[in-house]
Amino acid sequence: MDILDAIILGVIQGLTEFLPVSSSGHLELGKALLGDHFVPQESLLFTVILHFATALSTLVVFRKDVWEITRGMFQFKWNEETQFSLKVITSMIPAVFVGLFFEEQMEAFFDGNIRFVGFMLLITAVLLYFADKAKDTDKKVTFVSAFIVGLSQAIAILPGISRSGATISTSVLLGVDKTKAARFSFLMVVPLIFGKMAKDIFGGELNFANEQAFAIGAGFIAAFLAGLVACTWMIQLVKRSKLTYFAIYCLVIGLLAIGYGFWG
Repeated sequence: MDILDAIILGVIQGLTEFLPVSSSGHLELGKALLGDHFVPQESLLFTVILHFATALSTLVVFRKDVWEITRGMFQFKWNEETQFSLKVITSMIPAVFVGLFFEEQMEAFFDGNIRFVGFMLLITAVLLYFADKAKDTDKKVTFVSAFIVGLSQAIAILPGISRSGATISTSVLLGVDKTKAARFSFLMVVPLIFGKMAKDIFGGELNFANEQAFAIGAGFIAAFLAGLVACTWMIQLVKRSKLTYFAIYCLVIGLLAIGYGFWG
């Protein structure tokens, strides 16, 4: 993988992370089209690094929210900020369990299997369609709904299942207001990505070859900058637009990916 390919993949990650269309699925499609030479473990690590870049951009965009939540926690009161933080931790439990005990199995899905990604995009399309048909409510995220949404996040580790799409759709189907669902969806992934990066760093798993370091760095910077640019207006787009539009997009891309996997 050269620097240009890494930058292209970084931009793809930055633009698609904040839309319910599966950034990891689009990365796998991009890798295949550009000629991915990573083994599954390296491919997954590169994907995680790009997700880390967009997690950083999320922190920058939501810095006021993060500061208020952090400040509220250290007041040691049963306030809204403390409850929100505990709900985020609750939502992380399923994904942490999958990451600790099924990491090798997850790596196998990042092997450039375009047909698999296509079928997962079709599942994302179905989720978004039914979520769009759900009635609008003004409910908040509860601890029970946070755990259920966390289950969706764990399943969305699979490339092609949109993390934001699955979590927002699950929240909406549970009756959570779409705006609150989007905010919770984007904030709940940040500690998870940071934890994954810390695990890989201290576990010595970030061992790319030296010639790949510059390309990976370029991809990281591209994903971070694209995430900064895209985050605010794409979140507004998700809030205002019908999820059916994204369902149609995932359906079309999924069918194209399946066709490419069979005949490409």
